[in-house]
Amino acid sequence: MELRFESTREALVPQAVALVRRLREAGFVAYFAGGCVRDALRRAPVKDIDIATSATPEEVAALFPAQSVGVGRSFGVMLVTLGGIAYDVATFRTDGGYQDGRHPESIAYDTAEHDAQRRDFTANALFYDPLEARLIDFVGGEADLRAGLLRTVGDPVRRFREDRLRMLRAVRFAAVCGWRIDPSTWAALRSEAAEVACVSAERIRTEFLRMLCEAPKPSQALELLAEGGLLKVFFPELMALRGCLQDPVWHPEGDVWVHTVRMLDLLPAPRDPTLVWAVLLHDIGKPRTLKVGTKPDGSPWYRTPCHAGVGAAMAPGILRRFKESRETLEAVTAAVRYHMQFVELPKMRESTARRMLGRPTMALELELHRLDCLSSHAKLDLYDYAQAKLSQYAAQPLLPPPLVTGKDLIALGHTPGPKMGRLLQKLYTLQLEGATRETLLQRCGRA
Repeated sequence: MELRFESTREALVPQAVALVRRLREAGFVAYFAGGCVRDALRRAPVKDIDIATSATPEEVAALFPAQSVGVGRSFGVMLVTLGGIAYDVATFRTDGGYQDGRHPESIAYDTAEHDAQRRDFTANALFYDPLEARLIDFVGGEADLRAGLLRTVGDPVRRFREDRLRMLRAVRFAAVCGWRIDPSTWAALRSEAAEVACVSAERIRTEFLRMLCEAPKPSQALELLAEGGLLKVFFPELMALRGCLQDPVWHPEGDVWVHTVRMLDLLPAPRDPTLVWAVLLHDIGKPRTLKVGTKPDGSPWYRTPCHAGVGAAMAPGILRRFKESRETLEAVTAAVRYHMQFVELPKMRESTARRMLGRPTMALELELHRLDCLSSHAKLDLYDYAQAKLSQYAAQPLLPPPLVTGKDLIALGHTPGPKMGRLLQKLYTLQLEGATRETLLQRCGRA
């Protein structure tokens, strides 16, 4: 069976074939392994190519003395760099027992068949011989892949206990590839879900963002996380959106959960992680602020006063828990804090509008607002108004340098301090309203 390995990097495949050929010429078994084979069978682009071989790390180093480094030597993994492209070259192995829910206590070099038996899912346990155009399948992975079925290799409980992150990987592969999860695998995931708490925040964040940024419909990933019991463990604030009711006049789509996942589904993959975080957190304060009452006609009303401010107070703690960068934290928190401000934009003074539209996070805020509207009432009048205002200012800086500075005021006899600072703010507001330098100087006069 000849497979096509499509990649945006022209040299990726031919160099990998040359690497396999060099190993084979030296008397070793060597195959393409894992994800690249899976993606080639799916006719999806291949991002990188891993090699599995019977050669030990020392033998790989001897064959590629200037191009190899032992990045995972204790696990039999060497990194071989050819033409600027790095390839993982791993020795066939079996793993000993797992005690920490991630790393095997020991490894032993073994055969390709036994190596396949230690891997997570059948679709990821395939090998391919690029020299003989031959698929090597010891676990039924090809049949599962073609049936759109995600199944663990062997006992699913054992696989998940070996590495708890595999539960999140199961959700990611199912959502990204559009696969069903095998019933026994799903049952094991649900029974072991609470143990995902022992996985590091960085590893959870990576898997979580990958599934939401790459899946055709992120809503499928989020529903699997919720139904599988994983989400309530590592992101209980998001789980709280399920069942948080909203006013049907403005949100005919349903509760806050439905609204949020629809926003993500509106975006084509690949999605920007910062925008994904902004969508997830923009209404995170609603469950804590929900108030329920009754309308004059007897129907219920739902209000969430100040939910943007509450959400902005919650966002930094959540993002720190996931070990996100300070840059992401600040941008997302600002987007959450101000996402309800667009309703005020048409009534704002010119200076206030320019300050709002001149925020460094405005591009993120605008896209969040657009998605917010499209996933609910579908009215984009405020979004269009904001874009029109931005076009109006396109030929000039929204927030130009001050025409009057502290030096100017000191020259006029003003004393540095809080009072002068307030005067400068007032003068800058007048400048944004159209005042000239001469007018501003006349207004501040001498102290």
